[in-house]
Amino acid sequence: MAASLKVEFHFDFGSPNAFLAEFALPAIEQRTGVKFEYVPVLLGGVYKATGNMSPAESLRGIKNKAEYNALEIERFLRRHNIAKFTMNPFFPVNTLALMRGAVAAEFEGLFEPYFRAAYHHMWVEPKKMDDPQIFRDAFLSSGLDIDRIIARAQQDDVKKKLIENTNSAVARGTFGSPTFFVGNEIYFGKDSLRDVEEEIAAQLAAAQRKTA
Repeated sequence: MAASLKVEFHFDFGSPNAFLAEFALPAIEQRTGVKFEYVPVLLGGVYKATGNMSPAESLRGIKNKAEYNALEIERFLRRHNIAKFTMNPFFPVNTLALMRGAVAAEFEGLFEPYFRAAYHHMWVEPKKMDDPQIFRDAFLSSGLDIDRIIARAQQDDVKKKLIENTNSAVARGTFGSPTFFVGNEIYFGKDSLRDVEEEIAAQLAAAQRKTA
């Protein structure tokens, strides 16, 4: 049953909340038996299509809201025992190259090491990852064949796939990152993870009843 349920994690490396949310996914997978599909989307494209903006912009000038956002992050770090997280001092970072790289790495069978390295250099040992030389040096330091991925990321099928992922996500209701889909049900933000897990359990139970 779990294998037949489509559960998706839509992410952009530029979202610190997507980085944090991903820490909780393995435990949900273990408890429910599902496997999240990781779907790269371009957050800048999502924002442009929906008229949304980053929290850094939306919180600017609002008394107490940014401070509460920081408090909520600290609570999340404690709840999930996340020891390695540093706000990127260059935030917001243009993630076009990073996200094309994610699609290229997926096509080349290198998604997992690329994904881990990208998040490490964005939110563990943060760097200005929209600088091409810093981008290349960072991935080389993580042992990736980044020149292969950079070359692949320039191909039209990679660019087309990222656009398709982004447009499809918006058409399904996405307005930011992280976004989760459990079947056709949409959930936004790291604080919706409990609801995501409950929906997974509910849909699995419903499917089991139909086959009983």
